Amino acid sequence: MATLPHDRSTLLWSEDGPTPLFLDSIDRWVDAMVADEHGGGDGPDGLVEARVVAKASGVLCGRPVAERLLARHLSGCSAEWGASEGGSVEEGRTVLVLHGPADEILRIERILLNLLGRLSGIASNTTQWAESAGSMCVAATRKTEWGLLDKWAIHIGGGLTHRLDRSDALMLKENDLAAEMGEGESELAAMRRMVSSVDMKQHAGFTVVEVRSVEQAVAAAAAWDASQSARGGDERVVLLLDNMGSGGASDAGTALSERGLRQRCVLEGSGGVSLDSLGDWASSGVDLVSSSALNRGVEPLDLSMLIGTGGD
Repeated sequence: MATLPHDRSTLLWSEDGPTPLFLDSIDRWVDAMVADEHGGGDGPDGLVEARVVAKASGVLCGRPVAERLLARHLSGCSAEWGASEGGSVEEGRTVLVLHGPADEILRIERILLNLLGRLSGIASNTTQWAESAGSMCVAATRKTEWGLLDKWAIHIGGGLTHRLDRSDALMLKENDLAAEMGEGESELAAMRRMVSSVDMKQHAGFTVVEVRSVEQAVAAAAAWDASQSARGGDERVVLLLDNMGSGGASDAGTALSERGLRQRCVLEGSGGVSLDSLGDWASSGVDLVSSSALNRGVEPLDLSMLIGTGGD
C-alpha cells in the first residue's frame, strides 16, 4: 500500500527526540497538571524508592512525557525504566523505579500515574484496533481530549495521527460546501468548483474532502484528477466518506474504479466505525478508517505506585 499522508508522527518525533512542537505541548500539559496540585501538600522527609507497577497487561506509552515531568519538576529524583516506549508490559511488571525525596515523589504520584495510565490505555486500545484491521489502517480524528498527547499514544499503538491541528492539512467539509454554493448552483457543481480551486502548490500533499454520497465522491475525484493532470502531478486526494457505512464506501470505490479515478484517491471511512465493524470496512476496499473511539472513553492502563524506604 502506498504511504498515506495521515501519518504525521515525524512532526512529533525526530532522530533527536521530541520535536519543539511536541515538547511545547508536553510542557503545557505537565505544567498545568502540576499547577493544579497547588504544591501537593506536606510529605515525609527522607529518601525513598518508588516502583510503578502494571496491574494489567498492555502497551506502555508516555515515557517522554513522564521524563519531561521529572526533569521539570523532580530534579532531585533519578529514574530507571523497566519497559521501552511502545513495549508490551504484563501484569505485575515494574515499569519504572524512582529514587528521591519522599515529598517530591508523593507530590507527583497521581500526575505521573494519570499520564502513563491514560496514554498507555490509548496505545493499548489502538494496538487492538490495528491488529483487528489487518492491512487496513486506522487513524485518529481531530476529536482529542489531551491534544498531541493523544495523537502520540495512537501513533505508539500502531495507528495514524491524522491532522495534528486545523492548519496541518486542508480539509473541505460539508459546511465549507454549503458556504461555497452560489445562488442557483447545484451541490455537485459547487463541489467540483471548490476542489478545482485548491492551491495545489500548497495543499496537493494532504487535502481531505468530506463527501456524503457516491455522486459527491465522483465529482470531487474528477475535479482533482483534472487539476492533477493539468499540472502533471500524481498526489492523491483524501475522500472522507462521512457516515456512508461500509456498504456506501464499497459503492463509492466501485464507481470511482469504473471511471478510472480510484488511483487518484485515498478512501477514508468515518462515522459510526467500531471495533466490531472493522472486518466489514476492510472488505469495503477503503484505505483506512478514522474514529475517535481510538482515544476517547478509553480505559486507562491500571498502574500503581509502591513506595519503600531507600537511599542513604
